Amino acid sequence: MKYIVGYRPDERGADAVALAGVVARTQGAELHLVHVVHGSKSPDAEMQKQALLMVPDDVTATFSTRVADSFVHGLIAAAKEDQAALIVVGAASNGLFKRFTVGSVANGLLHASPVPVALAPRGYNRRDPLTRLTVMTGMREGWQAVLDVGTTAAGRRNVPLRLVSVVEIDQTEQSDFDLDNALSPAKQHANTVLAKAAAKLPDTKVTVTLAHGRNIEEAIDGIGWKSGELVVVGSSRLAENRKIFLGSTANKILRALPVPMVVVPRDFQRQGI
Repeated sequence: MKYIVGYRPDERGADAVALAGVVARTQGAELHLVHVVHGSKSPDAEMQKQALLMVPDDVTATFSTRVADSFVHGLIAAAKEDQAALIVVGAASNGLFKRFTVGSVANGLLHASPVPVALAPRGYNRRDPLTRLTVMTGMREGWQAVLDVGTTAAGRRNVPLRLVSVVEIDQTEQSDFDLDNALSPAKQHANTVLAKAAAKLPDTKVTVTLAHGRNIEEAIDGIGWKSGELVVVGSSRLAENRKIFLGSTANKILRALPVPMVVVPRDFQRQGI
């Protein structure tokens, strides 16, 4: 298994390498650090050395410089050539709480990549392995593919799996508002997903959380997050077949998250990351 890492000699590049190392550890996954340039340019031996020094000692990694008309196209081409399971990039953040504000490269990948894309918050410097995977289990078409990726990844890493269903509830004009009734469809779906995941992972701790609030951000803030956590979400139903398109709900989730996130293409058939 191989992961493509979008490398550039700046903070975003360091964030991407750090996250790729965390996700790759214990998987026998190899990292391919790809530095995309415009026009002809000789590889920078010092840059390569510095980049590879960031990779954990127990993770195999290679480095290459690739010429392409854009960073996005270069990374996608490399992923196709390597038959990679994941593309990892650093995403800009507004800083204080490591919330995301998606940069142009990440945004391009989130609308075009044929393989899952992992986004690292600014300042991500974890070195230890993952401690939990959280799968966002929406009720729209495509949730099964996301669940398959999450259960496979959690089972292979032997880490707990948390299933989260997010419900946005606007109570402002509802004097007789019934919270239990409003959450009932989401509860039923969450329990269905929980049963499927538990059956697939009999030896793994699987839990379900119903996150709700007046908006997505409030719902996300209302549930606890671990520093060693990775979130998996699906693409919008508007995405082309087997490509990523970040829908409005997933975009809101991304901007509220304090931890890295993986976005899975629509109808993605390879389960592993």
